[in-house]
Amino acid sequence: MNIINILKVAMRSLGRNKLRSFLTMLGIIIGVGAVIAMMAVGEGAQYSIQQQIASLGTNVLLIFPGSTNQGGIRIGLGSRTSLTPGDLEAIQTQCPSVAAATAQVRTGAQIVFGEQNWGTSVLGANPSYFTIRSWPLSLGQYFTDADVRGATKVCVLGQTVVDNLFQGGNPVGATIRIKKMPFKVVGVLEPKGQSAQGSDQDDIIIAPYTTVQKKLMGVTFLGIIMVSAVSDQAMVDAQNQITELLRVRHKIQPWEDNDFTVRSQTEIANTAQATTQVLTILLASIASISLLVGGIGIMNIMLVSVTERTREIGIRMSIGARSRDILYQFLIEAVVLSMAGGALGVLIGIVSSDIISALANWPTLVSPVSVGLAFLFAAAVGIFFGFYPARKAAILNPIDALRYE
Repeated sequence: MNIINILKVAMRSLGRNKLRSFLTMLGIIIGVGAVIAMMAVGEGAQYSIQQQIASLGTNVLLIFPGSTNQGGIRIGLGSRTSLTPGDLEAIQTQCPSVAAATAQVRTGAQIVFGEQNWGTSVLGANPSYFTIRSWPLSLGQYFTDADVRGATKVCVLGQTVVDNLFQGGNPVGATIRIKKMPFKVVGVLEPKGQSAQGSDQDDIIIAPYTTVQKKLMGVTFLGIIMVSAVSDQAMVDAQNQITELLRVRHKIQPWEDNDFTVRSQTEIANTAQATTQVLTILLASIASISLLVGGIGIMNIMLVSVTERTREIGIRMSIGARSRDILYQFLIEAVVLSMAGGALGVLIGIVSSDIISALANWPTLVSPVSVGLAFLFAAAVGIFFGFYPARKAAILNPIDALRYE
């Protein structure tokens, strides 16, 4: 018997028991569909994080104040007040690999305009912030360095704040009240959407950092300094220059730890991607259990099929079929079941990922690699779990098989 004839016989045998064949495939269908859907969720999360990290800006370094000790208890990163406006100016003027730098101080506030009010975050920065983050305006203009030097009460609004306070109107030139202080709106930012942490980046008001320091918070220190290097290749040089400069400015001895932390955009992205990769592997591993169960189902049904068709096997052998022909026949049946189930599972997995994305508002991304791996794994399951029943059929004694009732 050639391979074409063996395939025809296998398909004919499966066709005689359509319902049983479908139920046997069901485990593979569910397994492959679950693997693809779960990998789509994980890869969608990775892609979303990559996009959000990119939205931070180009060649970005973040400088955080260090931690403090109070009563022997070490408080987390950013709990010190070690960064000052002088540090910002020194970084801008003394670090050749730095293209731009901006201060950041942040506070929450209730914003009032007319009869409308909205609770949001107020960020203090300087004009370089918009350049570093590549954040264009949809209306108006940015505040200026003169506004920063004079601690002018002006601000730029995110789109979410505009939608809630002005309800479609043009806010440029309007006066809003932040913590009961009047601020003039000079511009509106283009929408950016959600951040990597799921927060709304457009739910923000940005004002000169000196204004936020003096008139809203009453502090002199900076929360974060954000820096943009002159190029991707200069990121390491910029990080080293900033570290050396701040150690000198803060009078840190060689044996002492830094009272600040410099983190690159790459480090943030790698940390976030490592987390989502673990999530993807975990979800895919759990879903793969369904494939294992489906493979066991194929083995079970093929063993039953061998028992039911013992006399048929004996007849085939008696008219010249060799043991390997019988082996190929039952092995092909198992592989056809698993691959057909795999094909349907791929379709269900793609549809399921779209449904998850629509209902849960969660980004999903079905990659050709995940589809190919799931399909090949389904075929491997058919070969692995189909070999034992096929081997059992192949080694039957023709005389005993013909006598079987």
